[in-house]
Amino acid sequence: MTRDYSKFLPPEMRRGHSDQNDPPLKRLGWQPYFAQQTSVDELADTPPVRIVEVHRNALHVIGDDIDELIPPLSDATVGDWVLLNREQAQTSRVLERKSIIQRRAPGSDRQIQLIAANIDTAFIVSSFNQDFNVARLERYIALALDADITPVIILTKADLTDTPQDYLDQARAISDLITVVALDARGDEPREKLAEWCKPGQTVAFLGSSGVGKSTLTNALIGNQLIETQAIREDDAKGRHTTSTRQLHGIPEGCMVLDTPGMRELQLTDAISGIGDLFSDIRDFANQCRFRDCQHETEPGCAVLSALERGDIDTARLKRWRKLIAEEAFNSANLAQRRKKDKEFGKMIRLNKTKKPGKY
Repeated sequence: MTRDYSKFLPPEMRRGHSDQNDPPLKRLGWQPYFAQQTSVDELADTPPVRIVEVHRNALHVIGDDIDELIPPLSDATVGDWVLLNREQAQTSRVLERKSIIQRRAPGSDRQIQLIAANIDTAFIVSSFNQDFNVARLERYIALALDADITPVIILTKADLTDTPQDYLDQARAISDLITVVALDARGDEPREKLAEWCKPGQTVAFLGSSGVGKSTLTNALIGNQLIETQAIREDDAKGRHTTSTRQLHGIPEGCMVLDTPGMRELQLTDAISGIGDLFSDIRDFANQCRFRDCQHETEPGCAVLSALERGDIDTARLKRWRKLIAEEAFNSANLAQRRKKDKEFGKMIRLNKTKKPGKY
């Protein structure tokens, strides 16, 4: 029997069918943004599935009555939506992403590592101990803002400090755009305090260092101890790597939640927009400088330096902004150079293929 996929489309694209959502796909995060990229006929031939886990040699995909492994697809990552070709899975089409979280991969080759796609909310998790670091939180927030993902700071393990309000004040001072939530990851508070962002059809992700409670929070939303957890080391508050892969889990509320391994290094690439949004106050002052190429060091007519003298900008905050801007520019420049080299290499290969044997 041919399945009726017209109900997976927005109302304006349906062919006279009643206005109703398909529960399986909606719970997986299917939204009009993805439906508008396809048609009833294409959906019938290639049903939509979502990548919920990436293995070394396969992708775990789930859809309506579909739960299977398929061969890897080029540049696909967890969270991607795919129109599955059941006969030739390698030709399946990856739909355009609503959002993408990526970073410069560790190492010297400047490769880009895809973290997750189509995330609606990023829960940036830290704890009330030595793990708390404003600069690290700013990196995660800039990453989320650049991808048009809603960032929310979550602070856990309040029992580890006698001065929780100090941590809360520092987190809230990062940006007026960010909501800060303090909670106990082990009880009912996660489902209660995070319900606003965990509605049906939404996809949320927990990001942060190892040991801050990401897996514990995921288990709390799922409603069981599906994911193994470990406590932090007491001597230095460093976390132990519990989660080793990125995997999407469904929760009873109809939301998808992504647990991620802790990232010890988070280098930003192509994130200038997110940095600008996070440091909008400094950006606005920079736009008032006399010279367009002002470096905000010693130049006359620098509105940033004037704001610093008046106390409108915090010295430490300005220093962190300069560091992120410089890092992003360096990584993006290296990425552009690598892309140019790849393009030139590809052109050379194509030219060599067109040459006839024996002619040089």
